[in-house]
Amino acid sequence: MLIYHIGALIAVTAWGAAFISTKILLQNGLSAVEIYVYRFLLAYIFTLVICPKPFFSNSLRHEMMFLLCGVCGGSVYFIAENTAVEYTLVSNVSLITATSPLLTTMLVAMLYKSERVSRPMIIGSLVALAGVGCVIFNSSVVVKVNPLGDMLALLAAICWAVYSVILRPLSALYGTWFITRKTFFYGIVTALPFMMMESTHAPLEVLLERDVMFNMLFLGLFASLTAYLLWSGAVKHLGAVKSGNYLYVSPIVTLVMSALILHEGVSAVGYIGCSLILIGLILSEKLGDRHNEKTK
Repeated sequence: MLIYHIGALIAVTAWGAAFISTKILLQNGLSAVEIYVYRFLLAYIFTLVICPKPFFSNSLRHEMMFLLCGVCGGSVYFIAENTAVEYTLVSNVSLITATSPLLTTMLVAMLYKSERVSRPMIIGSLVALAGVGCVIFNSSVVVKVNPLGDMLALLAAICWAVYSVILRPLSALYGTWFITRKTFFYGIVTALPFMMMESTHAPLEVLLERDVMFNMLFLGLFASLTAYLLWSGAVKHLGAVKSGNYLYVSPIVTLVMSALILHEGVSAVGYIGCSLILIGLILSEKLGDRHNEKTK
């Protein structure tokens, strides 16, 4: 079982580092939309090779649901996230998007009467949201960066929550690779109009630069494809709850790497916000588990 713990840790570390690679690509002249399209086109090609059939789902309704998955879990999510990195600290984006599991749980509870939000989950959510407020305050007042980035990160977190809810009925009918491939496909298709609206694009010589190629390959083949495989194996053998605990490592990785590589400063308020978000997430998970055990 140790190998699956290591795999989960590698996956969340890659996702935390992905914010740094995105920032570097932005600094090299690529737009948020370009980074998303190139990254997931690369990942889609590999998923298509691994899982070429079936190409279509069972019905038009399911295709429309996959289209929504591509929008909420693909194009809009990542374009908002990548654009957020352009306006604010990458550590902020990582921390704020880490609230998506809480938003997902609350959204599921509102839509499905069979699932109720426990008091520990509400407490954890409030603590985490207070942390988000501190992080936004830190960036807009202390660090003096545009709060638009933090708001876009929150939009990304909401999009991922909606995606998770749409994915819920599909996951019972289709395999992981098929769902991933369809999400990648519709995500790329719905991102192309955004790309065409941009007046300029990074020239070929920029894309062939060593730093750009390295970070793009990292995002496409490791952070998108390999990390997903490792995560799927961890969830399958360790369970969703145990492997999910490793997700709390991702924003910490981003915070440390952003300070070491990008030299981004974090104030005391920022550290308080970071702590509150992580404490809120852990509280909602651990206390929620205890609450569920008592109510069984």
